[in-house]
Amino acid sequence: MAAKKTSAKTAPSNVSPEELKAFYRDMLLIRRFEEKAGQLYGMGLIGGFCHLYIGQEAVVVGLEAAAKEGDKRITSYRDHGHMLACGMDPNGVMAELTGREGGYSKGKGGSMHMFSKEKHFYGGHGIVAAQVPLGAGLAFADKYKGNDNVTFTYFGDGAANQGQVYEAFNMAALWKLPCIFVIENNQYAMGTSQQRSTSSAEIYERGMAFGIPGEAVDGMDVLAVKAASETAVAHCRSGEGPYILEIKTYRYRGHSMSDPAKYRTREEVQKVRDERDPIEAVRTLLLTGKHATEVDLKAIDKEIKGIVNESAEFAKESPEPHLDELWTDIYAELEA
Repeated sequence: MAAKKTSAKTAPSNVSPEELKAFYRDMLLIRRFEEKAGQLYGMGLIGGFCHLYIGQEAVVVGLEAAAKEGDKRITSYRDHGHMLACGMDPNGVMAELTGREGGYSKGKGGSMHMFSKEKHFYGGHGIVAAQVPLGAGLAFADKYKGNDNVTFTYFGDGAANQGQVYEAFNMAALWKLPCIFVIENNQYAMGTSQQRSTSSAEIYERGMAFGIPGEAVDGMDVLAVKAASETAVAHCRSGEGPYILEIKTYRYRGHSMSDPAKYRTREEVQKVRDERDPIEAVRTLLLTGKHATEVDLKAIDKEIKGIVNESAEFAKESPEPHLDELWTDIYAELEA
C-alpha cells in the first residue's frame, strides 16, 4: 500500500459537543500540569531532566480518542502528557517528578521513567529511540496472544534517524505486528531543525521501503489527529500490520528545562501560539458552534487548576523514599 498524506482541512468535524469538551479539558489538563511542573522545576523541587509537552497536546489526546481498553502505549522522555492522556493519576505523576514516595515509581524514576500496568503505559525512556523496538515487542505479544489490541509507539523526528527504528520497521512489517509508529515531529531534534538533520522532507514515507503505509497529519488540530488515528487503528486491528503517523506539531518550550532555545526566534514561537494553538482552536469551535459558553469553559479551567494545584500539594507533602527503597524492584520474582 502506498503512503498518503492528509491535512487538517480534510479531517472530519462530526464530533459531538461532549467530545469537543473532553478534548478541550484533556489538552488543558496537560498544558496546566506542564506549566506547574515548570514552576516546580524552577523552585528546585524537580531534579534531573524535565521535558515539557506544552504545544503538543493535540497529538496524544487525538490518538487516545481512538484507543480502547487493552491498547498499549510507550514513548520517550517527553512523556507527562501521554501519562495524563491515558488516565494516569496527576498526583502520582507529579509526585514522581519530584522524587517522592507517592510517585508511580516510588520516587526512583523521575520524569523519564514511570510506568503504569493498569493503564498499559510502558514508559518513558531516556535513550533516544530505544522505545521503538520495545513497542514492536509489545505489539508482538498481542499478535502472539491473538487479540486485536494495538500498541502506540511514540518517538520524535530526531529519533527517526536512529538505526533501531528501521530494524523495528522491518520486523513489524515482516510479522504484520499491530503497531502504530507515531512520529511526533515537533520540528526540532534538540536544537537542530528537521530541515538540517533529515534528508527526506516527509519522514513517514520511509516506511514505504518496508511496505508500511502512513500519512502526515496536522498535529495542531486534534480532530485531524483523531481521524488519522482511527484509520491507523482500523488498519492494525484488521491484521494488516503496522502503520506510520507522522504528526507535525510544535513545542513551545526548549528541548528540556535547561535549554535556552536560542536556535529559533521568539517571533517564530509566538506566531505558532497566535495562529495554531491546539487548545485555542477547540475553544473557538466550542464557542462559535455554541456548544459551550464562556461560563462553561471558565468552569472547566477552574476544575483543571484545582486538579493541578492538588497534584503539586500532594507531591510536596509526600515523603521522600526511604533508603531501603534502593534495594527494592531490582529483581522480578517469577511465579512457579
